[in-house]
Amino acid sequence: MAMSVGSRLDEVRGRIRQALNGAGRDENSVELVAVSKRHPISAIEAAYEAGQRVFGESYADELVAKATATQHLEGIRFRFIGHLQRNKAARVVEHAASVDSVSSLKLVRALARHTKRELEVLIQLQLIAEDSKSGAPLDELESLVAGVEQEPMLRLAGLMTLPPKDPGQAVEAFDGLAHAAKKHGLHTLSMGMSDDLALAIAAGSTQVRVGTAIFGQRT
Repeated sequence: MAMSVGSRLDEVRGRIRQALNGAGRDENSVELVAVSKRHPISAIEAAYEAGQRVFGESYADELVAKATATQHLEGIRFRFIGHLQRNKAARVVEHAASVDSVSSLKLVRALARHTKRELEVLIQLQLIAEDSKSGAPLDELESLVAGVEQEPMLRLAGLMTLPPKDPGQAVEAFDGLAHAAKKHGLHTLSMGMSDDLALAIAAGSTQVRVGTAIFGQRT
């Protein structure tokens, strides 16, 4: 019999606790973002019933639709974690608690222009080049940090990365992100997903993004 969303959530939370204990870290030092993209609203509602409050979406129209449909659920928050086109920034900032995939100064300016409230952002870095992954190269981080910090409506919380699938390269990317965050005094490290969350937590992750292990394969 297929596991329920609530049962899968409990299993993922257990994996996070185990990884934190193995790393000698506090059990409350990692936030779980349930990546609900391409999953139905009923799956989000099931996760909410099981105590999950933070969800990640990668497509602007889908985030807007889901945030609108679940606005009656107290405390629910959506983080935008995908590639964001500047012409959709206005819609996303109206509904998202944060935009975690900022990788260009043009997007920084678009977010600042459209948001009517303080908006949390993460800068997404690509530390090991892969054509299929988004993110700014490390040598652009200085200018991106400066660009965000000069916008009064944006609050730079930290960094995000999508690592390669190879465990050795993933660890290299995680360590690189942790070093970059420390250099700039940033506290949120969004790294680690269903398959590599333990490696990310060992490297200092403060936020893991888990979809498949909670909701199953996307249809």
